[in-house]
Amino acid sequence: MVDEKPNKYSQHESLPILTYDEAINSRPSSSQSFLGPTETSHDAERQGLLGRRDGQQDTYHISMAESPRSSLDLLPSSSEVSPRVTEEIRREMMEMEVLEPGPDGDTRRHFQTNRLSKHLTSLTHSLSAMHLPIRLRQWLPSRDYLVAKIPSILRNIRPDWIIVGRLFALLLVLSLAYLLFLSDLFKVGPREVGRFYPEHVRAWVRDHINATNIQDNAKYLTSFNHMAGTKGNYVTADWVKDLFIESNLEDVEMERFDVYLNFPKEGGRRVAIIDPPELAWEALIEEEHVDQDMEQTPVFHGHSRSGTVKGPLIYANYGSREDFHRLENQGINVTGAVALVRYYGSQGDRALKVKAAELAGAVGCIIYSDPAEDGFLRGKPYPDGRYMPSDGVQRGAVSLMSWVIGDVLSSGFASFPEEDKRNSKDNNPGLNNIPSIPLAWRDAQKLLQALQGHGMKLDDRWGKGGVPDVEWWTGDSSSPTVLLMNEQDEVERSPIYNVLGRITGIEQPEKSIVVGNHRDSWCLGGADPVSGSVVLLEVIRVFGELRKQGWAPLRTIEFASWDGEEYNLIGSTEHVEARIDDLRRNGFAYLNVDVAVTGTDFEASSSPILETVLLHTLERVVDPVSNQTLRHIWAEKGSTLQGLGAGSDYVAFQDMVGTSSLDMSFSGEPYPYHSCYDNFDWMDRFGDPASFQYHKAMAQVWALLILALADEELLPFNLEDYANAVKGYVDDLEEYAKTKGAEKERLDLTSLHGAVDELTRNAAEFEAWGKDWKDAIGRGGFESNVMAMKRISHNTRMANFETNLLDIGGGGLPGREQFVHVIFAPQAWSGYDETFFPSIRDAIDDGFNVTFAQEQVERVAGILSYASRKLNN
Repeated sequence: MVDEKPNKYSQHESLPILTYDEAINSRPSSSQSFLGPTETSHDAERQGLLGRRDGQQDTYHISMAESPRSSLDLLPSSSEVSPRVTEEIRREMMEMEVLEPGPDGDTRRHFQTNRLSKHLTSLTHSLSAMHLPIRLRQWLPSRDYLVAKIPSILRNIRPDWIIVGRLFALLLVLSLAYLLFLSDLFKVGPREVGRFYPEHVRAWVRDHINATNIQDNAKYLTSFNHMAGTKGNYVTADWVKDLFIESNLEDVEMERFDVYLNFPKEGGRRVAIIDPPELAWEALIEEEHVDQDMEQTPVFHGHSRSGTVKGPLIYANYGSREDFHRLENQGINVTGAVALVRYYGSQGDRALKVKAAELAGAVGCIIYSDPAEDGFLRGKPYPDGRYMPSDGVQRGAVSLMSWVIGDVLSSGFASFPEEDKRNSKDNNPGLNNIPSIPLAWRDAQKLLQALQGHGMKLDDRWGKGGVPDVEWWTGDSSSPTVLLMNEQDEVERSPIYNVLGRITGIEQPEKSIVVGNHRDSWCLGGADPVSGSVVLLEVIRVFGELRKQGWAPLRTIEFASWDGEEYNLIGSTEHVEARIDDLRRNGFAYLNVDVAVTGTDFEASSSPILETVLLHTLERVVDPVSNQTLRHIWAEKGSTLQGLGAGSDYVAFQDMVGTSSLDMSFSGEPYPYHSCYDNFDWMDRFGDPASFQYHKAMAQVWALLILALADEELLPFNLEDYANAVKGYVDDLEEYAKTKGAEKERLDLTSLHGAVDELTRNAAEFEAWGKDWKDAIGRGGFESNVMAMKRISHNTRMANFETNLLDIGGGGLPGREQFVHVIFAPQAWSGYDETFFPSIRDAIDDGFNVTFAQEQVERVAGILSYASRKLNN
């Protein structure tokens, strides 16, 4: 039980950021020098944020300062900006009709007054420019005729002054309504009040990220285990909720769902050789050398089948379907056996290793951590190095997240506490039907040694791992008999808690940018997920400070600390299912960080629509070691944006509601993943030894992405990037189909190629409007109400593009109906990996029924065409 929270945020001075109005004045009152006698200004940095040389891209001088400086240190004061620079800025703004010339201090009055004059001038020019058709002019009376006739006409007029007065009043009302609509008094877009100069906001947010806060919070969150459904995790939820409130978020709540979880029974786990008697042996199972003063979680598989089985031991390499087929082809029958497989390799998803063993006829499955993959053969093991020690065990869930995500007993609907409907555990598509357990290589060594002389001896071409002192054999029906006991407490309604908070937008408050990280861990979680959790908390703290100064985004920002991710992405999926229609209408983007830091290599997986904004953001953040921008390092390494599989909480957002999603991390060599050795000491010495500076860099990237998506007037998506990526996906699909015999079966992708060509044309037309807006208005020009309404519509159509790619009417992927996005989904047999055009690939992989595969091609092509046409309609 935690009595107090050791982390107290340092109190930064809360000095105001320039508003937009102050930023465009030559001497804003809020920017007078507040520098003390011992402080120095950073004139070069501040001028660099505004300056741009002709013919060059914008460059930004990025401060690496850690100290909690006043917000005004980042803003230009009257004593720091040269008259020449000020005059250049004013002249540029006047050229863009943002400012009218006038004496100092009078700029805003001219700015407001001349808005109306511009509209009146525009109206006058429009009326004077009207020309009557030539054919109409020839029937009108001549000027001389009118001059001669007007006196007699006027003498005969008997005006009805009441009618004249009414007409004049009507004309006056219509004129006033027109002027008010075009003026800034009732502006559709964001008001100037409460708006801040965007570049200064970005600099302030970036430079107020504090690595010490992050490190302190990490030390606290790793001081006890917090597995989903446990008391420790409830304590973390309550603590995070308090920090949300302290950070000035709105509508903070703990969102509860009651879901299916399992926990090991006391004395209910056992792995032993029980026959022949001379080989009798029993595994230790638990990790030995974790801090004895710190409680640790037991070693087990989440969502594993409860039960006790026994059978001959057979080794099946990585446990892929191909590995089991290889054994079958060698005459080794797995039916009734206990399968022993190793992590990683040709089947990266532990749940699918168990499923492959089940389909091959095994009665149980043991998965061990091999030193060739993450142990001493890669480098020094912990505590002397970063790698998995001999007794380290990778826990994890074995629910089938590439087939079903969320609570497996409430697939397709939210598992609220009051929800009575439940699915059965038996023959559940999200669960395996044989018991399984993870082991350290320390224990697996004894099992592998017992196989000597049984089955087929292995060579270097297949199957050999890195466990020392082992002669590698497959085993067969004559192998020693192994007992696998895995008795579980299965709780069908265990409460989990998402922690939610928001900052409401001022232009489109119903539209949201969702930002999330999961909070639950298998043990202490130094990297997974605490590195991401503490980065999220620091981002929230900085946005809270910004909000206290009066700032608000254009679109709502929703912050979420998810629960139950480790079991089957439960918390985020239940949240999405609870508001699925709302998110399909209003979810603009989802930004996820799971494991923020295990190394120094920045990696990202995303919808291609977010690539441009990500790369632009990476230009603004520097690597803590090389002092080069992350964008420079990204390009130098030839890094590319990866696709989204089923590895974290973005799945429900991207694949169920079409909310464009992104996941990112600083990655490195393997680490003690999902073991109790993934702790604060590991992170402090091996994960981010530079005083948590890579955590700070991740917070900067995350915060700047949030600002771009929530506060840029034109949503920074790029549909041309999307079209180019989809073209590549189709080409890859065509090659994949050929390797599976599609050429022989005559699978025709003509309609899909046509849909991509149509998307390319529509995306170019759509992006052209955005470029025109930026040229006319995006650099400081005046935006009328009409133009603001068009921009908002443009943003909405842009964000709805991926929602329009959902196959809602068709019911989703056959056999995997939760996934309805026609372009993205997890691979059916490789859950962590992405697949493109999943319904077509599934049809190709599942026996290749060419008729069914062709139906999927036509359906996907039709949906893609529909979505692209909606961009410009």
